[in-house]
Formats: sequence, C-alpha cells, structure tokens
Amino acid sequence: MHNQPASAELIDSHYAFKRLMLTLLIVTLGSSSMYVVAVVLPAVQLEFGVSRADASLPYTVMMLGLGIGGIYMGRWADRKGVHVPLFWGGLGVGAGFILAGMSQNIWLFALAHCVLLGMLGASSTFAPLLADTSLWWDKRRGIAVAICASGNYVAGTVWPALAQRGVETWGWRSTYIALGLVCGLGMMGLSFFMRQRPPLLVAPVPGKTSAAASDRPFGLRMSHAQALLCVAGVACCVAMSMPQVHIVAYCSDLGFGAARGAEMLSLMLACGIASRLISGVICDRIGGLRTLLLGSILQGLALLLFLFFDGLVSLYVISAMFGLFQGGIVPSYAIIVREYFPPKEAGARVGSVIFATMIGMALGGWMSGKVFDLTGSYHAAFINGLAWNLLNLSIATGLLWRLYKLKPAKPT
Repeated sequence: MHNQPASAELIDSHYAFKRLMLTLLIVTLGSSSMYVVAVVLPAVQLEFGVSRADASLPYTVMMLGLGIGGIYMGRWADRKGVHVPLFWGGLGVGAGFILAGMSQNIWLFALAHCVLLGMLGASSTFAPLLADTSLWWDKRRGIAVAICASGNYVAGTVWPALAQRGVETWGWRSTYIALGLVCGLGMMGLSFFMRQRPPLLVAPVPGKTSAAASDRPFGLRMSHAQALLCVAGVACCVAMSMPQVHIVAYCSDLGFGAARGAEMLSLMLACGIASRLISGVICDRIGGLRTLLLGSILQGLALLLFLFFDGLVSLYVISAMFGLFQGGIVPSYAIIVREYFPPKEAGARVGSVIFATMIGMALGGWMSGKVFDLTGSYHAAFINGLAWNLLNLSIATGLLWRLYKLKPAKPT
C-alpha cells in the first residue's frame, strides 16, 4: 500500500477505504489494555491487598500516559506519518502487557500501564489515527473517522469477554502475557502497511477550503478555542468513565458477579460501535459540534437512569443505552478540529484534545473509586458524573451559540 502516489485522487478512494479497514484493526489491538484492566480489577485488588481506589490507579495513570503520549505521537505523525509511531506503539503494548503480568505489586503494575501500555502503546493508535483518517476523507469524513474510532469500542467488545475467560481459566497474569504477544506483534506487523502520507497534506483538494482556514475558530483566538475543547473533553470523559471503569466492580458489589459485569461492559461497548457509526453519519450532515451536543445530552440521560435502576435486567438495558448514547462524543472532537483548525496541525491538536479526554477518563476512574471508598456505594459517583456531563453540555452549547452569532444576517 505504501507505493501508492500521494495525490488528491486518493481522497475518498478505494485505497483510502482499505487503509481505513487496517486502521480499524490496529486501533482494536492497541486499545485492548483500556478495557482489560477493568476486567482484572477485582482479581488485582484481591491479590495485592489494596483499596478499590488504589486498584483503580493503573487505569488512571494509563489514561494519563495515553493522553500525554497522544500529543507527542500526534506531532510525530504530523512530521513523519503514522508508521513509525505505530511500530513503537506495538512494541510498547507487547512489553507493557508482559511486564504488567509479571508485576509483584500494584505500583509496578501501574507503572507498566502508564509508560508502556498508555504513553507508548495505546497513544499511538488513537489521536494519530483519528487525525490521519480525517485527512484521507472529504465527502465521508464523519463516517470514516467514526469507523476509525470504533476500533476503540471493538476492543471493548472483544477483549473483556476473552480476558474474563482467560482469567477464569489461566489467571490474570497468563492472560496478560498472551495479550501482549497477540496485540503487540499484530500492531508492529500492520504498521508497515501505513507508510503512505495523507494526500490532504501534500495535495489539497481544490475548492475544499473550510472553516479550518480561519485563524479565529468560533470567533475566538485559537488557543482559547483549543482550551475550551480540552475542558469539554475532560468533562465528558469524567462522566463517561464511571460506568466503563466500574461496571464490573459495581455488579460484583450488587451480587451479580464479575462475569455479568464483563458482559455488560462488552454490551456497552458493542452498542458504542453502532453509536459511533450512526454518529458519523449524523456528523456528515450536521457537523462535529452539533454531534457533540447531541451526544452530551444523551449521555447525561443514560447516567441519570443508573441512579434509579440496579436490577440485573435493568443494568443490561441501561448499559446498552449508555453505549448507544455516548459512543459518538470523542470522535466528534476530531471532526471539530478538522473543521475549524488548520489540517497541517491536525495530529497535534487532536492529540491535545484526546489528552484532555484521557485526563477525564483517568480522573473519573479514580474519582469514582474514591467516592465509593468514602460512601460505600456508587450512587454519589453517578451524581458526580452527571455534574461533569453538565459542564460538557454547557461548553458545547456556548460554542454553538457563538457560531450562530457569527453567521452573517440574511438580507431583508
């Protein structure tokens, strides 16, 4: 694939589609650690004899590492293309799973997640590939970015159930080592098919300039607009992380067992795949910012339902709804960046916003565990998630209102 000419004809092409399918597979492999760690949380807590908050620490520091790494991986991809970051990311994923599986305490386990699985591994597959995909598509940019981002949820659908089976059969340590071999080697091999540079960087499509050409997105200075998107990213993902990180432990506390929780997590993320694809289609029609606003409203509704229903069947239904409602939120940021910021800065700017979302996931995962330790239940944690979701909703509404005010008045 890397011998293809870099020209405008490759945009929206059959080659772009083949590359998108490879991207989907790479993201599925690279995102595995984000969801497997939630499955092994009860076993790790028991083996290392730590609190629920401390057992949540590996997830927290991994999300922070993923976010920090995403900024630098995005800049690296802007300069050199995605192939090299992906190769080193595969090495990080493989080494991270194996070293975490050999850890003798929670701190070494957390360190492997932060540096290898997060900062080096998963970071290479999300922000850089979201930005890269947005530069290969024009007419179908929304659905293409949604397919790329769906790899994150394909991972969440496939790996938790497999990891739970592995934990029950071989133990969590052997399961981690097996995941390192499969995901790490798979990423490293597939990275060699991703050497072609995006055509929008070397051969822009004539007549396809957009709001990205403006130096004042939303009528704001670029730094201010970027900062607001980052705050929105933190807020939405603090809310999002509550069910994603703690649903397995929540089900265990309710007496349903970790296996039921793993099934709910897989169901949640399987519905997230559908949500991301549907949101991609919607995004192509109404734009990234309105898609973000819609997703924020629906995510808040699903979180509210968790407060009132905790039966087994109810939790399966609400988990599916939560997945359907929130799946399109994070990909919408990549579209917003592509629509309102310069294409040559896509990797770094998407990386910065994804860093903010990872801070939100990390903060929310730890915060929910801490609230549980203080109160003995997850009720207050769901309320906390709703408050952060309201902040995200307020920012999206404010940016949309600014766009509305910037529109020229129609002649009478």
